[in-house]
Amino acid sequence: MGNFTFDEINLMCIYNTGTKEGLMDALKEMRGYLGPDEAELLALTDSTLEKLSPMSEADFEALELYPDFDGKEDENAE
Repeated sequence: MGNFTFDEINLMCIYNTGTKEGLMDALKEMRGYLGPDEAELLALTDSTLEKLSPMSEADFEALELYPDFDGKEDENAE
C-alpha cells in the first residue's frame, strides 16, 4: 500500500485535502510553482504522486495522514 517514506508522508500531511484526488491536485499545483533550485522537493513530489496514483480510494483513506509532531528522532527518548 504505497510504501511511503517519512518525507512523503509529511508532504501528504501538508497538502492533504481529505481525498486522494484533492491531494494529487494540490501536489500537482504546488509542483508547478517549484523552481530549478528546488530539485529535491520536485523529486519528492514526483515520487509521492507516482505512489498515490495507483492507490484505491479505500487504501488512501486507510493512510494516517497526521503530522508527526514528536519527530522520528525522538522514538528512543524517555
